[in-house]
Amino acid sequence: MSSVASESLASAERQGALTPQTEKEQSELAEKSLGMQSTIPATSTTSPEPGEDEMDYPSGLRLWLLTIALFLSVFLVALDNTVIATAIPKITDQFNSLNDVGWYGSAYMLTTAATQLLFGKLYTFMPVKWVFVSAIVVFEIGSAICGAAPNSISLIIGRAIAGLGSAGIFSGAMIIIANTVPLRKRPIYSGIIGATFGIANVAGPLMGGVFTDKITWRWCFLINLPPGAITLLFLIFFFKMPGKAQVKKEMSFKERLMQFDPIGTAIFIPAIVCLLLALQWGGTQYAWKDGRIIALFILFGFLISVFIAVQVRQGDQATIPVRIFMQRSVWSGTWYALSIGVGLVIFSFYLPIYFQTVHNVSALKSGISTLPLILAVVASSILAGALVTRLGYYAPFMIVSTVVSTVGAGLISTLGVSSGANKWIPYQIIHGFGLGLGTQQPMLAVQVVLDMADVPTGLSIIMFSQSIRGALFVSVGQNVFNNKLVTGLAKYVPDLDPNVVLSAGATAVRSNVPADKLAGVLLAYSDALDSAFYVAVAMSALSIIGCLAIEWKSVKAKKVQTDTAS
Repeated sequence: MSSVASESLASAERQGALTPQTEKEQSELAEKSLGMQSTIPATSTTSPEPGEDEMDYPSGLRLWLLTIALFLSVFLVALDNTVIATAIPKITDQFNSLNDVGWYGSAYMLTTAATQLLFGKLYTFMPVKWVFVSAIVVFEIGSAICGAAPNSISLIIGRAIAGLGSAGIFSGAMIIIANTVPLRKRPIYSGIIGATFGIANVAGPLMGGVFTDKITWRWCFLINLPPGAITLLFLIFFFKMPGKAQVKKEMSFKERLMQFDPIGTAIFIPAIVCLLLALQWGGTQYAWKDGRIIALFILFGFLISVFIAVQVRQGDQATIPVRIFMQRSVWSGTWYALSIGVGLVIFSFYLPIYFQTVHNVSALKSGISTLPLILAVVASSILAGALVTRLGYYAPFMIVSTVVSTVGAGLISTLGVSSGANKWIPYQIIHGFGLGLGTQQPMLAVQVVLDMADVPTGLSIIMFSQSIRGALFVSVGQNVFNNKLVTGLAKYVPDLDPNVVLSAGATAVRSNVPADKLAGVLLAYSDALDSAFYVAVAMSALSIIGCLAIEWKSVKAKKVQTDTAS
């Protein structure tokens, strides 16, 4: 008998409205109560009665080993996004595959974004432990294929397989935290996971450079195998779902299959593939007005429209149930997660170009020059996690995050040719500190407002918005940058052929441009970079919509779970 049904029965008996005298009558009444409850959508409520705290959470050594396993898995996924950057030149040398460079990143991104929501369903209706273990195994297989790849095609296939596994790892880690740590303690764990991404952003390029220069680029992928094996062992032997979280409704194979929304999934995945291919190819391999790019965008629009219609019709069996997405904290948290992180996407991509081109520093030094941004994100993520754990409320941190990160992004957009370390260091710290305060809060919000059975879907929606923003806004930033660069070159060096600059690449500008034209070219570069930075300023400011709309609730409030899945 569920806790809600028990409470309904007890309340009725106290009021004298229902007074069953036999076990049979009590059983019949309980069944009626359960039947009535099953018609109510799963929601979470706060109550002084025992709820979440009754769950049998792990503690001691078991909790520590699980924590290590989760952070290792998240670190590997985050590292895989950055470690390849410094290895690409050597890879292209060995495989003679300069034209495939874009696919080394986009193959990974395609499978990650396209299957993120599917993993939400898997975690809802399948055993969390084994879905997570399977995701790690798939990621490890992809990494092994990449490390042993005999040619470029094999490497791309390996990246796609690794991306498929990565889609389930981060969301799975957050779901396991939700099932191993009480809600009031989760903010600090979420903060540390956010910091783990920041650390990987720093360590990735450095480790990639060391492996590529000192050993072989293949270790950029093979390094994932030993920690992955340790993670699997810890999870298999030390993780089990706590008491109440193991309750689930028995379903036939057909019923379980329908819960995965096969029609919606079959429409959604090609829709996302069309969008990402258009963004990957547009402005680089093909012009934006090319028929192939236009066709991809049209097909995406058609498929996503059909997908939305299917979701509305499918109800709770939808990949994105309308009742979950339209929950105030879910849709506002999704927008916030999408918009607040654009600054990190833009600055991670274009600040190194600023340092290497405008200030003429090496690739290694440009990476070091962006450390203030990353370290500030790491520090404030941990700080925010600790403070939310202590204070309970996460919404205030989202508001402060929006204000501070927007100010920081605005300051970064003022950097010019003559700007020194006294500007670009504190400006990055301000933006990074603000960003770290808010990035993990939407994932906490969905855990507070949704029932445990809906948490996997809610987390997957938030994480999908984070996955897709990279593809969207790198493309937006690139187009803003390219257009402004052409305009700037016409303004500052009108007698110089723009193709000389555009074809040279960022690091070769100084050696390809005549000395008397260099100052004007650098001004055009600086202006173009500032324009790309404006995208980050605008999106940081627009995140205010999400943080003002989100509900003010506390992670300290006890939750009575109406239904949970294993």
